[in-house]
Amino acid sequence: MAGDDAVTAAMRTWDRRGFLPPAQRRHAHEDRPLPLWHGQTSSQPSTVAAMLHLLEVPVGAHVLDVGAGSGWTTALLARLVGPTGTILGLELEPDLAAWGARNLAATGQTWAQLEVADPDTLGRPRSGGWDRILVSAAARELPEPLVDQLAAGGRLVVPVRSTMHLVVRGPDGELHVSTHGSYSFVPLR
Repeated sequence: MAGDDAVTAAMRTWDRRGFLPPAQRRHAHEDRPLPLWHGQTSSQPSTVAAMLHLLEVPVGAHVLDVGAGSGWTTALLARLVGPTGTILGLELEPDLAAWGARNLAATGQTWAQLEVADPDTLGRPRSGGWDRILVSAAARELPEPLVDQLAAGGRLVVPVRSTMHLVVRGPDGELHVSTHGSYSFVPLR
């Protein structure tokens, strides 16, 4: 996390330690993924920072956080958008989602919510689309349902297999896709 920017400030505000099970908290500052439960992990801080930098989250944005897990990335996104924005974190595992929602609620950022994802729907369609979509699980291919939920001018950051992808929807609706390094994530289901 080089530089004193909004992402670095958010990560200073919401340390990963507060979003980990007690047995993992002593490892919070290690730059590696840490196990939660149900095969899910808390991503390593350098990966989260890289993804948030790619996402370029503006104040006031409407952001979808897919694979929200412990609520850490949802809290970071909420810090970035501020109270004029909205964040919806989605997590498939109900007990992990409930725990993540409690972690998120403890931050006092009422413009952010973490809910159980619908297992039959990838993401959550929103009128006008999402300004930003962050996916913290590896898709087998570019997830078209999430691309379709991206607003004009929006950005989607998603690992596809082991490569980080950035999808930008231009104001005219045209899609621009670029790749940004190799990473390891749990699979997107």
